Parts: sequence; C-alpha cells; structure tokens
Amino acid sequence: MDINLESILKTFKSESEDHLCYMEQSIVALESDPEDEELLRAIFRIAHTIKGSSSCIGLQGVTEFAHVLEDLLELMRKRRVQVNPEVISLLLQSVDALKEMVSAGVIGEDEISPRHRSVIDRLSAEARRAQSAGDDGFIEPAAAAGQHARPRLIDESPSSAEQGKTLRVDIDKLDSLLNLTGEIAIARTRIRQMLEDGFGNPGDVLEAYQESDRLHLDLQELVMKVRMVPLDTIFRQYIRTVRDLARLAGKAARLLIEGGDAEVDTTVVEHLRDPLAHMIRNAIDHGIEPPEIRAARGKDPAGCITLRTFREAGQIIIQVEDDGAGLNKDRIIARARSLGLIPAQQELAEREINQLILEPCLSTTETVTELSGRGVGMDVVRRNIEALGGKVRIDSRENEGTCVTIRLPLSLAIVDGLAVGVSGETFVIPLSAVVECVDLAESDDDRSKETGVVNLRGKMVPYLRLRKVFDMQSDTSRRENLVVVKHESETAGLAVDGLYGESQVVLKPLGKLFHGLPGLSGSTILGNGRVALILDVSTLIRTVAGQS
Repeated sequence: MDINLESILKTFKSESEDHLCYMEQSIVALESDPEDEELLRAIFRIAHTIKGSSSCIGLQGVTEFAHVLEDLLELMRKRRVQVNPEVISLLLQSVDALKEMVSAGVIGEDEISPRHRSVIDRLSAEARRAQSAGDDGFIEPAAAAGQHARPRLIDESPSSAEQGKTLRVDIDKLDSLLNLTGEIAIARTRIRQMLEDGFGNPGDVLEAYQESDRLHLDLQELVMKVRMVPLDTIFRQYIRTVRDLARLAGKAARLLIEGGDAEVDTTVVEHLRDPLAHMIRNAIDHGIEPPEIRAARGKDPAGCITLRTFREAGQIIIQVEDDGAGLNKDRIIARARSLGLIPAQQELAEREINQLILEPCLSTTETVTELSGRGVGMDVVRRNIEALGGKVRIDSRENEGTCVTIRLPLSLAIVDGLAVGVSGETFVIPLSAVVECVDLAESDDDRSKETGVVNLRGKMVPYLRLRKVFDMQSDTSRRENLVVVKHESETAGLAVDGLYGESQVVLKPLGKLFHGLPGLSGSTILGNGRVALILDVSTLIRTVAGQS
C-alpha cells in the first residue's frame, strides 16, 4: 500500500500546532495557579503525544527535544521542581522552539539548531538539579534559568500568509452540504427536462425555478456557516502575549475573555490579528500602570485587559478594554497640534480627542521602545478595520481605563445592500448603514451643487450628490431621492437618481488598480452581468462633514 507522506506530515503539523497552542495557554494559566494538578497533567500529555507522533514519522530532532521536556515536566508533576516565573519562562521558550522545529521538520529540516540546543541544555540542567537534590523539599531555581531570552513579541510570530489556510468543519455540516448539492442536481435536471420539452406548463416551470432558488439560498447560507469560526480561537492566543509584554514592560497584567464563543467569518479572524496585537500592545504600554502606582491608587497591582465580543444588529462587536490610567487628553491635543492635525485654537469634543490617537504618526511616548513610540499602531488598527467595512471608536475615563470598540460585519463574502441608481449606473449602499429613504424636492437645493442641507423633520442633515462626487456626466435627474445613512454618531444623506431595492450581493475586491479610491469599498456583479460599485459610507460621511 502506498503511503502519502506529504499528507501525514501536513496532518502532524496541524495537530502539533493545535497541541502547542493549548500547551502555551496551559503554561500561562499554571503560572497563576501553580497547584493545579490537572494543568500539569495536560501539559505533560501534550509533550508525550508530540514525542510519540514525531518518533513515528522519523523527526528525531523534535523527538529528542520533546523527550527532554517530558523529563522536566515529570519532575514538576512529582513536585521536585518548583513552579516559578523562571521555570514558566523556560517552558514557554520550549513551546516556541517546538513550534519552530515542527515547521522546519515537515519540510525536511530536522536538525537541532544551536539556539534550540541551548534550550535543551537548560531543560536538562534543571532536571539534573532536581534529581540530585532527592525527594525532600522544593528546588531553588537555578541561576541559569534566569538567563532566558526576551519574551517573543507578536511581530515575530509567523504571518497568516505564511501559514497553511485550513478550516475544521463539523461532519454534520458536510453531510448537509452533500444533501443540498444532491437536491440542487435534481432541481437542475427537472428544469433542463422542461426546457427540452418546450417549457410545458408555465406554472410548473416557475415552481421548479423557485424550488431551485430556495435550495441555492440554503446552500449559500450553509456555506457561510461553515466559514464561521469562534473568536475564542484567536483571543486565547493573546494570553501568552499579555504575559510576555507585561514582563517586558516591568508590569503585571492578565487577560480576561468574555463572549469568545461568538462566531465570525474566517476571513475576518485573519484580518483581526494585527489590530488586536496593536491594541493589546498599547493597553500594556500606555494604559496599565506599574504595580506600585496601581497599588497607590487602590487598584489591583496586576492590571486587567478584557477582550469582549457580542453580536448587535447583524454586526460583531469586539472590545479591547483595560483598567489603566486612561488617555492623557492634554498630551494628545498638544501632540496633534504640533503635527498640524488640528488648528491651534480649535476646541474639540471629548470623543474627537479620543479619536485623534487613530491618526498616523501620533504617539504621546517620548522615546521609542520595543512596545511603542513610532505612532503607527492605532493608525494600522483603523486602516485594517475600515478595510473590512468596520468602524473603530475610542472611549476613555481618567484613572479608570480605555475601551476600543470595533464593529465588523459577520461576513466579508456577502453584503445586504440597497441598490441605487446614479447617472445610469448602479451603486450599492450597505444596508447596515441605511437609516431611511426620502424624496429630495427640487426646492431643497440647487441640483448643480455637490453638497446641500435638507430639513428632515426639524433636523438639518447635510448631504452629498453622488453624481457630483464621482464626476459623472449626465443630464440632471428630474427627481432625486435622498438615502439617509449613519456612521457612529454622524448622520448624512446621499442624493441619488433612483432606488432599486434591497438585495444580497457577493462582495468582490476592486483590484490593485482601483485600491484605495475614496468612497468605494468593493464591487459586485449584478444579475444582468454588469458591475456595481459598493460605497464606503464612513468615508463619504467624513467628506460631507468636512465640506459642511
């Protein structure tokens, strides 16, 4: 029987990565609760499993490393090695080494590098000291154990583009997919037979089409569910990150996860990694105070960073909240004025001050450190989130902390939208941003202007005329409609020539040539084969606010 070694190695890599991820989280949890016997047993079982699996496929380097790690973990289970920060750091470095060795091993590079050999030597030295001391008492941490490498930072982890893109799917969902494709095949055969027979009864043809359409929608919905993954998968990866970054900054912090079982499209998850990393980095560097300052303020010396998620009105809400010092608004304003972001005498509302930290190059840190100081972190957050069709909001309270709220669509593949006509072309406005649609009377404004203001039930609403925004040459429409849209707390109107109704559209990227065009976030193909552009409501509202 032929053995597909490539498939075996791929499975080994995927399973080992899952095991090591769980092992890493368990080690961090063990630092907070050194007496937890089940955590120790779970960590030991993972090391034993990886040793056995790597031995079966001939990865001797991984096998040797896992065996030495297993020896130390066995002594820890017997309480002959004390669980302390130095030993925890050594275990975490072992996890890092195993991750690198597994990735290298599956591509044929099964050699132990000098850096990994040094970790093995320290693991062995720790185990020898415990064995030589006998069974009485705990072992003092070795001096060499303190000589550990600095914590691995987020930017040093493999990017999602370098990792294999795989997705685990529940077998019941696959069975449902198979059943639906079979029913669709039957419906297609029925329609083809009717076409070959000259249509027959029009009512029967319509019924067959409607049944096929229903099955297609069911299939589409199920495929979207298959792509949904729980956010807990990515959130738990930051338990180690918070621990390492806090130690690097001389602080203490823990990560609290709330609502991690909420599911989003797998593409959304991949695009969240960098923004979440930057927000956690900022929370530790700028938000969480040193332990002595927190104690003086009556706080727990260890800070808390909360990753919270929940659904709201067809969107996923993600919050990164810390219980630190809050934003230094005076320093933010001074820095923004020095960069020319706001005029010297302009007064800003509290929300506007908070949003300034999303501007490029704005950093209140005086010196550049490994964590921050270059003014690019939160700018990356805003650009990445808005590229996903999302929104970012900052709230802060002095001495109580800061909360960054992200609103994202549940899926990036399909958008509920309102199709509108402008100069004979079709545009799509995301339905989540639409408030209402009203007629725009000829007396409301001069139709040759790009912007205007309309009185909407006593409230003055500024609006943009899309025909002028996109410089579309055509005769002025005799009747215009106003689509009232909302982004965060801002409301504005988009003047269009016609309303075509609601529909679900498949989102397509614009491509490199049109990437970054203001006011546009993507495209879709209509039922008649023509291309419709999808509007970026947040950019258009900022445009109308600036012109107003």
